[in-house]
Amino acid sequence: MNLSTFIRSEMTEILAEWTAFAKKSAPADGQMSDLALTDHAEAILCAIAIDIETQQSKLQQYEKSQGDEVETSEEESAAAIHGRLRQASNFSLLQLSAEFRALRATVLRLWLPRVHQMSETTIHEMVRFNEAIDQALAESIVTFSARTDRMRDLFLAVLGHDLRAPLATISLVGELLTRSLVPQEQVASLGQKTKRSAMLMSAMVTDLLGFTRFQMGAGMPTARTMVDVQEICQAAVADASAMYPKSTIAFLSNGNLTGSFDGVRLQQLVTNLLINAAQYSAKGHDVTLRADGLEGAITIKVSNFGPVIPEVSLKTIFQPLLQLGADIEDEARPTTSLGLGLFIARETAVAHNGTIGVTSSMAEGTVFSVVLPRNA
Repeated sequence: MNLSTFIRSEMTEILAEWTAFAKKSAPADGQMSDLALTDHAEAILCAIAIDIETQQSKLQQYEKSQGDEVETSEEESAAAIHGRLRQASNFSLLQLSAEFRALRATVLRLWLPRVHQMSETTIHEMVRFNEAIDQALAESIVTFSARTDRMRDLFLAVLGHDLRAPLATISLVGELLTRSLVPQEQVASLGQKTKRSAMLMSAMVTDLLGFTRFQMGAGMPTARTMVDVQEICQAAVADASAMYPKSTIAFLSNGNLTGSFDGVRLQQLVTNLLINAAQYSAKGHDVTLRADGLEGAITIKVSNFGPVIPEVSLKTIFQPLLQLGADIEDEARPTTSLGLGLFIARETAVAHNGTIGVTSSMAEGTVFSVVLPRNA
């Protein structure tokens, strides 16, 4: 059986192995269905089978080996779409490459036992198959990288936009304080504005550093000590209230709230959740923070009433840079909008062997729930 015919006839078995490998190598935070994991694999394999059967001159083979585009088409290939969607699903470039490596190995492993005798035709088909796999991988990498570059550019644009407001406030306060006629009663107010602007910038930088460490493979560093989560929550409320003085944050606690945690990271987690809640809370509604000490764990819940988050968005809300689809020139957009706060919160929970989830409805509002084992 020639290779292209084998690919078509054994498509179901090949796709089953592709999906199993994709599920094994998918990002740990994702909850992707088998359909999403399989993605455009069947179309990619069909394109490979057609490529194997297509006549190719020595010049075309040489150009393909050099990475030159042999044939152009206005329609995006299945492999190109796959690369873009994998980037959107938070796959790494290494994970994307591994999928094609596994696909290559799977097809050859299943096909070669059916080849009774090696011939020039068999070798030719293997060469064409490897060329087609490499071409598909290259197309996936191009779209994956293009989307990555676009997200990076948007991220830098948002960072510049969000730093502009607090920097302008600090600059304005500095200008006013250089004047000798500033009334004494205004000094305290100007100082509060400067402090709040500095805290906003500090929160952005802290989240950015945490995201960078994660991207470099360092993970979220934690140093556990016995801490009182109630004190941590109170400090987080103070930080969030200073950044959003117009928001009212109610804190409720119950039970024993001591445990082995990284106090700094945990405060960052709670602060990020409160900031997110304050940003999207409807006017006239309080943000609620509740901490409960259970027998083996501590639960933290942050809730607010605002726009209901769609079900499809709830599945990806903890991914980094999620908010970058918004219009970055919208002055009414929340100030801390790098899209990293919830990502950092999730990674902090995971680093403590805990979990974090979110629900959103008109009746109950939006509720972020964190469960942290008391002594990991």
